[in-house]
Amino acid sequence: MSARHCRQLALAVAMTTAVAGQAWAQDPHSGHAGHAQHAAQDDHAGHVSHADHGSHGSNDDHGAHGNHPAAATAGNPASPIPALTDADRAAAFPVLRNHHAHDTPETNGYLLFDRLEVWDTDHGSGQAWEAQGWYGGDIHRLWLRSEGERSGGTTEAANLELLYGRSVSPWWDVVAGLRHDFAPGRSQDWVGIGVQGLAPYLFEVSATAWLGESGRSMLAMEVEYELLLTNRLILQPRFEASVHGKADPARGTGSGLSTAEAGLRLRYEVTRQFAPYLGLVHERAFGDTADLRREAGESGRDTHLVAGFRFWF
Repeated sequence: MSARHCRQLALAVAMTTAVAGQAWAQDPHSGHAGHAQHAAQDDHAGHVSHADHGSHGSNDDHGAHGNHPAAATAGNPASPIPALTDADRAAAFPVLRNHHAHDTPETNGYLLFDRLEVWDTDHGSGQAWEAQGWYGGDIHRLWLRSEGERSGGTTEAANLELLYGRSVSPWWDVVAGLRHDFAPGRSQDWVGIGVQGLAPYLFEVSATAWLGESGRSMLAMEVEYELLLTNRLILQPRFEASVHGKADPARGTGSGLSTAEAGLRLRYEVTRQFAPYLGLVHERAFGDTADLRREAGESGRDTHLVAGFRFWF
């Protein structure tokens, strides 16, 4: 199961547990497995609501519940379920709340090809990939990330990142490590630090600052979201951007905001591990980067349809 699926599942289970706990507090009999059998032996079992027993007073063994405030609230359909409190959330996350004290030596691994796609336009065909994986425990992990793009039989961009990640909260990791760019131009190395995790409203966020040779710097950012249309049909908006602190004409990048890409992909999960998809991607260059591309005879923006697969194991 992916890290994103684990986080969503943990959140869903936590919220369900908290709501169920409040419902039990309002009606202590709601969770008793033997309550139905007891009702069969109760002369008042034919009543529509368990709260109706309160009106029978001492003539009913359950009469004492009639004056209980929680029972009165449960019998009143106009009374809403109370809002979740910080204490409810803390009770629902006993392990996550103390996750630093529960790190175990058990290790696991995970590899996700988030994008493995092709496209065909008037300017030629192309391919792109993005993959990430990790190996480790709940707190300490070794991360491997890679992405790249080919067009017209030429590799226009390709990189490989090796990072150490440490969990600093139930939803966020701090990462630090090395990056190697194979293209464009002459290969180069970077050292960087960043954060990745699940932001409010379930936005998957990654931001890493890199320092390279000759005083070069770069900030790479990525945000994506998964909208479940059905249990298997998922719409994934995605946005990424890069900012450079210093121009590098040999590699076709200028200073400031260099490129931004927005994509919308619709996938169908044949299984949870495998999903084909179709999508629409728009890429645009800005500032000096756009000028360098135009000087090289390239367009400063491009929009194309893509088709590909997403799989993990």
